Amino acid sequence: MLLALPLLKRVLKPTVAPSLCNVFTSRYSSHFSYFPDTVPESMGETQRLNLFQSINNALDTALATDNTAVVFGEDVGFGGVFRCTIGLQDKYGKDRVFNTPLCEQGIAGFAIGVAVSGATAIAELQFADYIFPAFDQIVNEAAKYRYRSGNLFDCGNLTFRAPCGAVGHGALYHSQSPEAYFAHTPGLKVVVPRGPIKAKGLLLSCIRDQNPCIFLEPKVLYRSAVEMVPTKDYTLPLSSADILVEGEDITMVAWGTQVHVLREVAELARQQLNVACEVIDLVSILPWDKETVFNSVKKTGRILIAHEAPITNGFGAEIAAVVQSECFLHLEAPVQRVCGFDTPFPHIFEPFYLPDKWRCLSAVKKLLNY
Repeated sequence: MLLALPLLKRVLKPTVAPSLCNVFTSRYSSHFSYFPDTVPESMGETQRLNLFQSINNALDTALATDNTAVVFGEDVGFGGVFRCTIGLQDKYGKDRVFNTPLCEQGIAGFAIGVAVSGATAIAELQFADYIFPAFDQIVNEAAKYRYRSGNLFDCGNLTFRAPCGAVGHGALYHSQSPEAYFAHTPGLKVVVPRGPIKAKGLLLSCIRDQNPCIFLEPKVLYRSAVEMVPTKDYTLPLSSADILVEGEDITMVAWGTQVHVLREVAELARQQLNVACEVIDLVSILPWDKETVFNSVKKTGRILIAHEAPITNGFGAEIAAVVQSECFLHLEAPVQRVCGFDTPFPHIFEPFYLPDKWRCLSAVKKLLNY
């Protein structure tokens, strides 16, 4: 395909070739630019880590500080598909870091049992796409355990980790974003980090939280996201959104990889439209930080929500509904959502499916021109 691009540009009409060829070219490149975070000097010593290394560091910290903590899942013994658990079995032994059968329902059921017994369970599901066989255990057992027992028992020390989102070549079985399924379930917490610094602090918070947590890791960031991460043990709040770019004209909300897409859109809007966009990383899908979003919308009067999951019943729909209810008199334009389409995640058509910067910038113009 790459060799055919020059020929494609010559054969197609001039009005068609540039845009079409740009889409084809994007098929072979990342659909976002990464915006690294920094930490204040008060956080102490730092080390250069990518996302999977920061997750490994968080798991190492959890195992070192909690003698009851165990890490288990498919292939975690040798490090897992993405190497997030590499070296941990050698350091902590096979009784604390161990492989399980290739059975997600069994992994989840075992994890609930470990947590109910008083230990700290950290279960890895190899891809978020394969979390669905475990769905019943997670939403019908883990999420309801405390409620059904009248607070006599709980499985709060329970974290499910799973790689999620587009990766460039994952297609329909390895690129899904299932956060909305679990956001419908009271009793769970759902978290998606945007980079290594956030990942370490949020994962440690999930592991130590007294509620079952689902920690979704954008797999495309595992190696592309690199930051100077504090070496010390630290946690970050699970229900507090981050305002990454302040602005007066449009509120833009996302999580995970899509945060970086919107940061690039904010820069394009500033350069091309002289518009100041406020970019918010929601951080936690459940619970989500309504106050930060409301305050921003009341200031800007416009909101764009973007996520990779399909648009129908995606979590952006919940945000849109609540914003409309609580901020109606402040809105200057209808809420805009830029999301994946209502199809299985495609392979060769991934560039058309993803809510890239151009689709988001088009929504910005629509908000302005309403």
